[in-house]
Parts: sequence; structure tokens; C-alpha cells
Amino acid sequence: MNLMQSVRSMVAPNPSCPSRLQRVFLSLALPTAAVLGMAAHALGDETAATAEALMHANSLSRAFRHAAEQAIPSVVVVRSETKAKKVASGRGQRQGQRQGPDRGGENPFKGTPFEDFFKDGVPEGFDFNQPEGGQSQPRSGVGSGVIVDKDGLVLTNNHVVAGADTVTVELPDGREFKAAEIKTDPDSDLAVIKLENAHELPVSKLGDSDKLDIGDWVIAIGNPFELETTVSAGIISGKGRELGSIRRAKFLQTDAAINPGNSGGPLVNLAGEVIGINTAIASNTGAYQGVGFAIPINLAKWVSGQLIAKGSVERGYLGVSIGPLTNEMASKLGVKSRKGVLVTEVMDGTPAADAGIQELDVITAFDDLAVDGPRSLQEVVEKSAIGKQHSVTVLRDGKPMTLSISVKPLPDKIAKRDGSGSRKLSAEDEETFYSEAFGIEVRDKASLPENAYEGFEGVVVDRVDNDGVAAEAGIGPGVLIRKVGKTAVKTIGDFAEAIEKESPVEGVVLQVRTPRGNSVILLKKGL
Repeated sequence: MNLMQSVRSMVAPNPSCPSRLQRVFLSLALPTAAVLGMAAHALGDETAATAEALMHANSLSRAFRHAAEQAIPSVVVVRSETKAKKVASGRGQRQGQRQGPDRGGENPFKGTPFEDFFKDGVPEGFDFNQPEGGQSQPRSGVGSGVIVDKDGLVLTNNHVVAGADTVTVELPDGREFKAAEIKTDPDSDLAVIKLENAHELPVSKLGDSDKLDIGDWVIAIGNPFELETTVSAGIISGKGRELGSIRRAKFLQTDAAINPGNSGGPLVNLAGEVIGINTAIASNTGAYQGVGFAIPINLAKWVSGQLIAKGSVERGYLGVSIGPLTNEMASKLGVKSRKGVLVTEVMDGTPAADAGIQELDVITAFDDLAVDGPRSLQEVVEKSAIGKQHSVTVLRDGKPMTLSISVKPLPDKIAKRDGSGSRKLSAEDEETFYSEAFGIEVRDKASLPENAYEGFEGVVVDRVDNDGVAAEAGIGPGVLIRKVGKTAVKTIGDFAEAIEKESPVEGVVLQVRTPRGNSVILLKKGL
């Protein structure tokens, strides 16, 4: 047998008695087959996983598409026009003060979220190219809205239509309507537009914003930069947000893109239901930067219902000034939790005074609904039934008690109360009292101009020690101290007698008034 025959015999199939070389070949072949089989299986798994991922992605895409299709027909463009107006000539201005084009006239930012930033109107150095005593330039604006009634009721933001002489609403199908009537509520930045000769319009489905959770998918629909019927997607990224320019709303926060022109348009869930009205953005540039805010639709339902029925919003009130409960204040008042609202003032002749609510009470519930901060108490009270009895749970000196209160409508003078007034101290060398323990010196209120802190009694902070307890608490000159603890002080003598009984180690609560209103401050060493 030659060499080739020997090799053939070694590798030839012999199932009954495989040779050593056959065994080698078999040992190499089997793992290779297994690897190939595993690879094929892995490729199959990857294909299946990809298919499943695509199925889920397409399912979400269909959900977005469905939500947009449901909502878009009722989303409108709101165009506002303001005519040119005469500008005040500037007579009566303070000597040396430059009279800008809009100074002395109406604030051009009135009714918009920019009003708080430009309280005095157009900033110095900004001109609208109009002669003094001449005419302001006409203005136009574009926002969004959503139809809530087939006979032509559109819900939008107050700042979209505020001050407008004419308002026009355009539907996605091309129809156009004039606004016959506009009813607004600046406190919540909501408005209702009644369209002229409108019937059988597409109507939005309104959802329940109380059922929303952080992480829920939403879409924002509107007309950013006049790009009509634009849809952006995101999630609910926060709840219960507060904006200083809008006093009576707690906002939904979303990362769905909201830009100028989106205001008044709907925030929609995946069922196609409106769950918010897009209102504002948090931005350093004025355009989208990832944080937008919408008014919850449940609040919008309540406000728009009142506007439609009464023409204005009737809110309930207690007659108290309130503030947040800090850890230090909770400890001083014997309250174990920070859940609740601190009463800083009870106004005479109000429902709160009649019910026996006292300053430094901590309100923890209203009609058995827990309140965790000032805005949540305000929300539940303003929607409560007027003239009916309600229960208020308070902690007084750390002990719980329940009071009965009859809510009354919020008077205009209370709603507009701002506590403004001159706070310039007299330069005269008046008598003062100095507390070394608290590092504070006060003088009589009589040393102030006649109208300063009008309607309020107390003593005025003249100076504080830079390293003293009062300075640590943030008190400065010009603050009116009304009470030391629960003891009212009207004179220097009253203050001296009350403060001498207190210890900076144990701390004392001062009830004060500042240019921003009433407040309470805890003076305690080492805070």
C-alpha cells in the first residue's frame, strides 16, 4: 500500500471504526458546526428583536399620529391687531427723567409674561421710532387656540389677545372668523373668544389633567413662528410649577417644544385629549430650550366656565396672608412636618377672622384635602363654593384643631392689593431702641413719610448689625415690624418690652411688612 492509499484509508468514512485522523477531523468539524448553528440562531434572535423593536416603534408612531389627527382640526391660529394710539406728551414727568416713546402711555408689555420684567414699560434706550406726543406704531401678533364648543368658543391665553382691537381666528380647513366677544382672566392668563357667525365647528376632546403623571407622553400643537399646525412631542417633565407672572395657576412642565406662537394651543395626550393650554417657556433666548409650561385643562375648564357664564371669574377667599413653612419655623411652632401653610396675617372682617383663624396658625387641610404649600391652598379655596360652610384644619402651638369657615368672593381691593408705598426713612435724628442680643435698632413709624405703610402699625428697622441675628435672618432697614411673637407693637416702648422677653438662642418670630407685603421672619442665633 502506497502513501496515498494509506492516507485515503485513514480519511475514508468508516462508521464502525473511525481512525485517529478521522477522529481529529470530526473533533474539528463538530465545534465549527455548533458555532455556525449558534451564529445562525443569534442572527435569528437579532432579527426577531429588531422586528419587535420596530413593531413597538411603529405602534408609538401610530399613537402620535392618532393623537394629532384627533386634535388638529380644532386647533386654530389667533391673529391680533392693535391700532396706532396717541402717545402721551410726557408732561408731568420728573425733572431730568427721559421720556421714552411709550412712557406715560400704556405699557406695551401689559397682559403678557414680559409685564413683570418691564414694569415701567419700554426700557431706557429702546425706541419704537415714534415722535413724542405722536402716534404709537400698530402692532400685530400670532398665537394659537383650541375650539371648545361647536358654535364658536375658542380657548386661548390672555396674553395672546390682551389689548387687541381686532382678533381673527383661522381654522385648519381655511375658514376664517372674526371675534365677536373676548372674555379674559389675566390672573390665570386664560381667555375665551366667541366667534362671529360660527356653527358646527370641530371641537376638541378635553381630558383630565389630574390623571397625568411625570413621564407621560404628550404632544404640543400650535403655530410657532407662524408655521401653522406644527406638532412636537415630549413628556410631562414636572407638575405643580409656579410662574411669578401668573398668580393663580400651577403649571404642567413639558419638554415638548413650545415656541413663540404656540401660546394658547393645546397640550394633548396620546388619546387625542387636550390636557393643557401651552402658555410659557423657560428660556435665556426667548425660544425653546427644553422647558415649557402649560395650564392644566382642569383649571382651564373651571376658568372658562366662569368666563362664559358670568363674564369674569369669581374666586373664593379666606382673608389671610400666607407663606411657606420652613424647617426652622416648623420647629419653632412645634410642628413636626413641613406639610402645611403658615398664616402670616388675618385681615379684619374676613371669613378667616370670623372663623377664628389666628396668625402663626399652620393650615394643613381644607375640606379634608391636604395642602402642602401656599399655591395649593389658594387653588382649592378659590374654587370652593361661595357662602357655604367649609372645614379648615390648623395646627396651633403644635396641636391640631378644626374650624368652620364660610368662604366669600374675593374683593377687587384684596386681589389688587400690592402693599406699595414710600419706604424712605427720615433723615432726622429720631429716638431709637437698640437690641444688642438680636443686633437690631428700630425707630417709630411716625418718622416715616405720612403715606408709608398706610393702614399698618409697627416700628421701623433703622439699622442692623452686620454680624447680628437680624442680619442673618435677612432683615434690613425700612422693614416694618408689626408683632414680636403674637404681641402687637406700635411704639418703640412696645417693641423694647416684647423683645427683652425673648432669647436669640430659642428664637422669636417677627411679623413684618415689606414692599412685597406681609411676612414672618424667625430670628434665631446660628440659623
